[in-house]
Amino acid sequence: MRANDAINGLILILLSVAMFAMTATFPAFPGQPYGPSLFPRVLATLLVICGALLMWRGLAARLAGARWVEMAPWTRDPWRVGSFFLMIVSLIAYILFAETIGFIPTAFVMLLALFLWFGVRPVVAIVTAVVATLLIHWFFATLLRVPLPRGLLDRIL
Repeated sequence: MRANDAINGLILILLSVAMFAMTATFPAFPGQPYGPSLFPRVLATLLVICGALLMWRGLAARLAGARWVEMAPWTRDPWRVGSFFLMIVSLIAYILFAETIGFIPTAFVMLLALFLWFGVRPVVAIVTAVVATLLIHWFFATLLRVPLPRGLLDRIL
């Protein structure tokens, strides 16, 4: 299924506004001019701009005769449809379990499952999942000072 870019742009704008609004609940760091809400707010603003550009393009295509929704050729391939839903399920699983289990174990399992699903050899998938998880954790926790959920690793980290 392929939706017109105007629909995708509108959804992107709505999600970005919700993301921006959610950052109002983030705690501020005393003595710092910025906090953990800075990066999500910058990202939300950029996504709103992208959503507006998508809406512009979609409305222009609609005026030229394009449909609001049409089926894409990849939707006839069951493996690709499964991959699409696996991505959605993995994101929902991260949202549900990251706070309890922690970022590092959740991200590792999620990345490993996705690598294996997409055909990466098991040894390469394990090494890549470990390295990517640690790099992402270091980037957000250390460089951007975003407090990632520690979960089960609270005593170690």
